[in-house]
Amino acid sequence: MRQVLVVHYSQTGQLSRLVNAVCAPLQQRADIQVDFLAIEPAQPYPFPWPFLSFFRIFPETVLMRPQPLKPLAVDPAKRYDLIILAYQVWFLTPSLPITSFLASPEAAQLLRDTPVVTVIGCRNMWLMAQEKLKTRLSQLGARLLDNVALTDACGTAASFLSTPLWMFTGRQKPYSWVPRAGIDDAEIVASSRFGEAIAQRLSADALPLAEPMLQGLGAVRVDEKLIGSETVGNRSFQLWSRLLAAIGPQQSLRRGLGLVVYVAFLLCLIITVVPLGAVLKKLLAPVFKARTQRQKAYFAGPSGE
Repeated sequence: MRQVLVVHYSQTGQLSRLVNAVCAPLQQRADIQVDFLAIEPAQPYPFPWPFLSFFRIFPETVLMRPQPLKPLAVDPAKRYDLIILAYQVWFLTPSLPITSFLASPEAAQLLRDTPVVTVIGCRNMWLMAQEKLKTRLSQLGARLLDNVALTDACGTAASFLSTPLWMFTGRQKPYSWVPRAGIDDAEIVASSRFGEAIAQRLSADALPLAEPMLQGLGAVRVDEKLIGSETVGNRSFQLWSRLLAAIGPQQSLRRGLGLVVYVAFLLCLIITVVPLGAVLKKLLAPVFKARTQRQKAYFAGPSGE
């Protein structure tokens, strides 16, 4: 019997629905055993988030500094044919509970020489988070075979408002004039096609998984307009996270004051630099067309658009 482990952490519940949709075809197969491992922080993160509490974890998230977790309900000595690793994106980085899991001894044992499929549910920016995860998986000796990335349906501009409102109010559409935040329900349901492809490959034979299984299924969509923004944003996040971590501990007044300055800086950046950058990128798009296509192909791998 084929053995599959699904590792996930969902704060809003949206990623859990995505995981269930992907895994449903696997669970329907008599020759596939699916184990679920829900990551639980020792101190749960609130939802909805109090505004400052959300930003207080910014340095630890970006720097991928592991935080305490509840004991992991999994046998690390068990060998799996496939691990599905589902995560949210926080500050252009895999969520802190997931990076904390990846720093654990259990993860090192489970992931060694094991094929992995990553599943992402986020607002729209996931490229840098996936790059960081790929690096960590490589360090652990895992083999990334496929990636699925589903993003908010309301679009980049609208999600600047709708997603924060969801985080801070707990409602996907708190006001009639705000577009609904989150991944479209129909897209979540349709993600079962990925599970069907994985199930077919697992049932085909007993050989180790070695090649992508989701090519041609539209597993990801790379927005070329966001490649530069993510790269620049990640550099800025790295700088500010180190500065804020040095200012003081997570709950200290010093960090709180530093975060007020940072949030003000971030808002000014979004209002001024981001629109200007978007105009410049549009003007220069013909010049860098070939380079952009190469970048898109790289970030879309291994599953492809």
